Amino acid sequence: MLINVPETVVADALRGMAAVHPELLVDPERRVVVRRDAPVAGKVGLVSGGGSGHEPLHAGFVGPGMLDAACPGEVFTSPVPDQMVRAAAAVDSGQGVLFVVKNYTGDVLNFNMAAELAEDEGIQVASVLVNDDVAVTDSLYTAGRRGTGATLFVEKIAGAATEAGAPLERVEAIARRVNEGSRSFGVALAACTTPAKGGPTFDLPAGELELGVGIHGEPGRERRAMMTSGEIADVAVQAVLDDLRPAGPVLVLVNGAGGTPLLELYGFAAEVHRVLRERGVAVARTLVGNYVTSLDMAGASVTLCQTDDELLRLYDAPVATPALRWGR
Repeated sequence: MLINVPETVVADALRGMAAVHPELLVDPERRVVVRRDAPVAGKVGLVSGGGSGHEPLHAGFVGPGMLDAACPGEVFTSPVPDQMVRAAAAVDSGQGVLFVVKNYTGDVLNFNMAAELAEDEGIQVASVLVNDDVAVTDSLYTAGRRGTGATLFVEKIAGAATEAGAPLERVEAIARRVNEGSRSFGVALAACTTPAKGGPTFDLPAGELELGVGIHGEPGRERRAMMTSGEIADVAVQAVLDDLRPAGPVLVLVNGAGGTPLLELYGFAAEVHRVLRERGVAVARTLVGNYVTSLDMAGASVTLCQTDDELLRLYDAPVATPALRWGR
């Protein structure tokens, strides 16, 4: 692995972000990343966070048009409430702060505690839970569905709403609508390796794949012999459509798990579009790349988000972050 020692891998990465992105305020010791111009007068603050190892989620999405701050935890480990309170205080302009929380037990508990602590300091806080994964109802890390690729859509669209000056209640409602209209399904072709362990985090024999895998390598629905890209797209998209049943155009995220090259992801995107076309689902926009990853896991996920004129306008609005940038 391209690291110094496992114990400093997160701090080292944050030092790198600080060196490369002067538009961000990065605190490697206290583990908070904030847009440099925060707090922005008259603007609702948008804060998220979670375990490291899913980059560019979440720190890579800090900047105008998306998050105001992010709190990275240790690898696959929730950040602590102090980080979240520090982030909320850094971005609060008096209009309140919205926490975007992926549905993992540690994240939920710590963000809830942070919200209470922030309220004690006079900061108005609302929270939105992202729980878009249709693969399983409960997992090793969650009660209820896991939060995965829809996090990007929630952060992008809610971020645009905050930039437009929407009040906290409106931003919260928009974020909830995005989550409620989003579903995801992932597949692993090879396990990921954590710096601390130095080996695969789960056993996936050569020639097999895991359908419905979680972003920490949690088990999915089943294991099968290796399938073609088209066969995987048939399974993944159908699993999403069985649950979502969109009434109009959708946003599509074809997301790499970290170890799958763009050559393969674009080929997979072609198959995803084929399945959607065969099912009569119109595509409004498609984003392809490694955005919600699992270290070096080989695999991909598909996220569909039902959209409308308002959500599409907010999705298309300018954004300027290290990992997502258009319209500026």
